[in-house]
Amino acid sequence: MNFDKIIDRRDTHSTKWDLMEPLYGVSPDDGLAMWVADTDFAAPEAVTAKMREMADHGIYGYVNSEAPYKAAIQWWMQNRHGWSVDQDAIFTTTGLVNGVGLCLDSFTQPGDGVVLFTPVYHSFAKVIRLAGREVVECPLVQEDGLFKMDFAAYDAQMTGKEKMVILCSPHNPGGRVWTQAELTEVAAFCKRHDLLLISDEVHHDLVYAGHRHIPMANAAPEISDRLIMLTAPSKTFNIAGLHSGQVIIADEALRERFRRRMMALALQGNSAGEFATIAAYSPDGAAYVDALVPYLAANKALFDEAVNAIPGLKSMELQATYLAWVDFSDTGMEQAEFTRRVEQGANIAVNHGDTFGSGGESFLRFNLGTQRARVEEACERLAKAFSDLQ
Repeated sequence: MNFDKIIDRRDTHSTKWDLMEPLYGVSPDDGLAMWVADTDFAAPEAVTAKMREMADHGIYGYVNSEAPYKAAIQWWMQNRHGWSVDQDAIFTTTGLVNGVGLCLDSFTQPGDGVVLFTPVYHSFAKVIRLAGREVVECPLVQEDGLFKMDFAAYDAQMTGKEKMVILCSPHNPGGRVWTQAELTEVAAFCKRHDLLLISDEVHHDLVYAGHRHIPMANAAPEISDRLIMLTAPSKTFNIAGLHSGQVIIADEALRERFRRRMMALALQGNSAGEFATIAAYSPDGAAYVDALVPYLAANKALFDEAVNAIPGLKSMELQATYLAWVDFSDTGMEQAEFTRRVEQGANIAVNHGDTFGSGGESFLRFNLGTQRARVEEACERLAKAFSDLQ
């Protein structure tokens, strides 16, 4: 796989490239799109071949691909993560934000509190609020340059109104791979406060050397009666536009409640997403990931070295994901000023840190899932945009 190959995504209905000018004022003609969390890499050839086969068949009627689809998920989770999954536990949603929405709808009521460890993926809070639930922010703390959890503080925040926790594991945007001890603490917190735990593990394949992702189902089997796992091949293989995610529920009572809600809404997966998952969750897909992760690691090393050389900027050490989280607080600049320099000075479209909740105000998120040449260009532009600090 040639990850260095530049693929022009402009004028292809790409959210990442075609919407960066109306949203951020950065023209795709000479700007860099480093915001939306998809990559600029082609999907594995096995996925492309499966999509081509589907297109060439010419008939797009109802399909029955459940058995091979679920078998592929089982194979991947067992072989890549040491996690044994029951076929009956797997539900398919239209992506994982849809999965979160369905969990809120199935297991909470309007007015219930939903705990987020912030800053965290911005769509969680958006969906919670639109569902008429209350976002309860439990701020992460920084220790030795990494995000950590403070359960003594979180315990003091709980009022009894909270019914659910959404954990991002690995963490977006901080790139943390939570340890066994930390996951055990999360589980204990949920038990103490009688909370249902939704563990979004969409970035679990993109973990760097020296770190190991532990599925929450393995880390804390004692809370299987209050645990819902969310997974998807979308970030790993750059197929988010096929909108196919998995909600995996081991507990039969929770499973039945979720099944009934999905049936009442007449929701089911799409054939393109299921076929792509079958192709991706395979030995060919594994080889793709084994080549992708070192490439991303080199991108982050390059980016971190360049950014950390600029006085006042600090890139949080990534243990997973391709989403760099850069702190501008030591520049002494207001948010509007450092954001202006990045977007208008460096011509780079990025995610604004305050959209991720409390603790994100001094940060911007940069997507490093792109060609090395573009990362190098971004580094040069940032150095120039902040050259007066050097």
